[in-house]
Amino acid sequence: MSEMNGQLLNAAIRYVELGYPVFPCVSGGKAPLTKHGFKDATTDPAQIEAWWSKHPDANIGMPTAGLLVIDVDGADNAWPSDPDKAQDLACGPVSLTPRGGRHHIFRQPKGKEWKNTASRLAPKVDTRANGGYIVVPPSVVDGKPYRWAETLELDDAPEQLPEPPVWVVAQIDGSGDLFAGSAPGGNGSAHDSPQGEDPAPRGNSIPSGQRNSTLAQLAGNMRRVGMGHAEIRAALDQTNAHRCKPPISRREVDRITASICRYDPDQIAVAVTENHWAQDQSGSSAEDTPAIPDPGPMPDELLRIPGFISEVMDYCLATAPYPNPVMAFCGAISLQAFLAGRKVRDPGDNRTNLYLLGLAHSAAGKDWPRKVNTRIVHHVGMAGCLGDRFASGEGIQDALFSDPCMLFQTDEIDGMLQSINKAKDARHENIMSTLLTMYSSANSVFPMRRKAGREPPGTIDQPCLVVFGTAIPNHYYEALSERMLTNGFFARMIILESTRRGEGQEPQILDLPDSVLATAQWWTNFRPGTGNLENWHPVPATVKQTEEARCALIEARREAEAEYGKAEDASDPVGTTVWGRVSEQTRKLSLIYAVSENHQRPEISADAARWAVRFVMHQTRRMLFMAQAHVADNPFHAECLKLMEKLRDAPDETLAHSVLLKRMKIDAKSFGVLVETLVQRGDLEVATVPRAGTARRSYRLRGET
Repeated sequence: MSEMNGQLLNAAIRYVELGYPVFPCVSGGKAPLTKHGFKDATTDPAQIEAWWSKHPDANIGMPTAGLLVIDVDGADNAWPSDPDKAQDLACGPVSLTPRGGRHHIFRQPKGKEWKNTASRLAPKVDTRANGGYIVVPPSVVDGKPYRWAETLELDDAPEQLPEPPVWVVAQIDGSGDLFAGSAPGGNGSAHDSPQGEDPAPRGNSIPSGQRNSTLAQLAGNMRRVGMGHAEIRAALDQTNAHRCKPPISRREVDRITASICRYDPDQIAVAVTENHWAQDQSGSSAEDTPAIPDPGPMPDELLRIPGFISEVMDYCLATAPYPNPVMAFCGAISLQAFLAGRKVRDPGDNRTNLYLLGLAHSAAGKDWPRKVNTRIVHHVGMAGCLGDRFASGEGIQDALFSDPCMLFQTDEIDGMLQSINKAKDARHENIMSTLLTMYSSANSVFPMRRKAGREPPGTIDQPCLVVFGTAIPNHYYEALSERMLTNGFFARMIILESTRRGEGQEPQILDLPDSVLATAQWWTNFRPGTGNLENWHPVPATVKQTEEARCALIEARREAEAEYGKAEDASDPVGTTVWGRVSEQTRKLSLIYAVSENHQRPEISADAARWAVRFVMHQTRRMLFMAQAHVADNPFHAECLKLMEKLRDAPDETLAHSVLLKRMKIDAKSFGVLVETLVQRGDLEVATVPRAGTARRSYRLRGET
């Protein structure tokens, strides 16, 4: 368990000891992990241990029954503007939220049975009480932690908490509907939607910018009184058609309905107040999101780095039964990253640890680069530093404890991703957590997980884990989900796709080039620190940058920051996750370019920086396009994406009705529903060619290039 995971468990136990029941929420989010949500909260330490042993990175949820939590949303929210009132609120614990807001925590006065409210006290100021819950420190959302304000930590039992100020009590008691929050607050302002927008006018129209949140509130009200999916969907269709100006897409109405109907009627109030529907939709509407252009697979000229990497690639391509430039590049760059691990760094202390994923179909040459790397590593006496599969997170830690620099070459990445996506294997979740932590620990010390009743396990000094994984494209695409894209693992990976399998060649036995073996042996013998390979504290050699290279990397960082800002403004967690790693990736790759080009006197040149920037920018945009094209919101959406992918791969993006029906492998009725949906969305056009007998129908993508 990582240090952060240990903090979560320890914090959960601490809250229980104070008398607050808690329950686990999804890692990085607020949705409950347990079947009955906050109703499953407990003060039983054994249950807490069991939950966080299974989900070590789970956030901590705390029911607010008997409490009053004032949720002030937004760092720029100056409420209350009266200094005396602000001082009143500071008499109890205060949690600072990841987005700059605040949770003021009080106990309900005797005789009160308050429920949740939305924007009753003021715009963007909600309350949590009976029937609600909050997420508490040190939980993390969108990569940022909740934390207690200094000197205002939660250190008292529930009965010892202060009661809310009198003016707060009066304002809550003087309001109307507790669920919708529709009564005016003490300042006479109107209530807000779950997203903090102004509510729809009481007239007939719902303007753009308020459509999704208003429909979600309506769906929540209907769900609260027990209405089912079909009833809610039909009602939203009517409201959307007659009041939304302009109407949102049918797909978007489906998404809102499905998200709201996930909750039992008695849980829907907290779901709407917590805005879970918007979290499910990534905070943005599909019809408002501009299409991301497809940059295509990585250009061939970017799959070359001078020096050692090109020499290894040339040997691999010359000897492979089916030469595959993408796989050869992945193998060669992973080998160089491994050999230079813990031995070099750039001026920003970036290291050479990389996670690479090569996509290719069966028998397309995925295994040959692994064999070449294995031969080279064996030849220089580093065979003990090779791994071929991930047995468990602890297994990875144990391997790196013995050999702090390791190269894992595995063909099981797609299976691991599928298991994680389907949430069926806690072992794979543990592997993912370890991989994430190891990646970020390359320039620090990783504390190994302490086991009950045993001696302290020790630490791993500057672990360098290089992963070269391969997968079959359709298996990888099936595993893609927003969860996979936003948990940080994919943002750390370099994912390269092979095109069609090339022509085979007659196998030949060639000795490994002397220059390749000499360079690999040089790296094996190179000691920037003292001691031997198994037990040493390296002080990596710093590879300097030219001024031109430094400027190119700074410019790339600023471009990535601008794109990150756009994604942040759009509440796009996939975009922020992916763009947030661009600067780090360009610096890692420019360092690897430099040591490949000249291992004895490396320098990060302008060529190295420019190549790295072009490579990472292309990779990032391709990744975002793939997320848009393949990540499904639900099974029906997955089938829509699958149909569009079939057309995208067809000549002229067009297929005859009979051909497409066969390739989709679904019944004719379901196929007809898919086609109708895509035509109405404007993604598909139907062409009918007259002929004797029955007219011939075909389908073609619209609006794609």
